[in-house]
This record gives sequence, C-alpha cells and structure tokens, in this order.
Amino acid sequence: MTEHVALRVCVACKQKKPKEELIRLVRIPEGKIELDPTGKRLGRGAYLCKENECIKKAIKTKRLERTLKRPISQDIIYLLNQGVEK
Repeated sequence: MTEHVALRVCVACKQKKPKEELIRLVRIPEGKIELDPTGKRLGRGAYLCKENECIKKAIKTKRLERTLKRPISQDIIYLLNQGVEK
C-alpha cells in the first residue's frame, strides 16, 4: 500500500507539490504573519515554492497578501528573498 503524500498548491505558480517542498506562511490568530517551518501552526496558511521566481512573483503581484488577507511585513519579504526559513 502506498503512503499518502499531502499536496499543496503554490500561490504563485499554482502547481501542486508535496507539502515538504513548499514554504508555509501563516496568519496567526493575533493577525501577525510568520514563516511556519513545521507546517503545523494554527492559522490561515499559504504555500509558496522555494524557487526565486515564485517568491518574486508572489510578492510583486501581492498574492500572499490576498491569500492571507493581511499586508506582508518587510521582515518576512526579506527572509523570503534571502531564501531563509526561521
């Protein structure tokens, strides 16, 4: 029997990929947006490919902001541009 692989959709390129291959951002109940390296934080989540093209597209077109329904802080944008996860 095959093991189930959780697939998620990148907000930038709309491709389905395994959850482990994507960066998750989460809007926690307090309204703040944070990176979620565990993928288990409580709140509204958005997934993004780790590729520079997807990160740039998501920031430029404000797809992350629309999905999470909050503005993205410059700190999070900086971390995404550096390719660093907390």
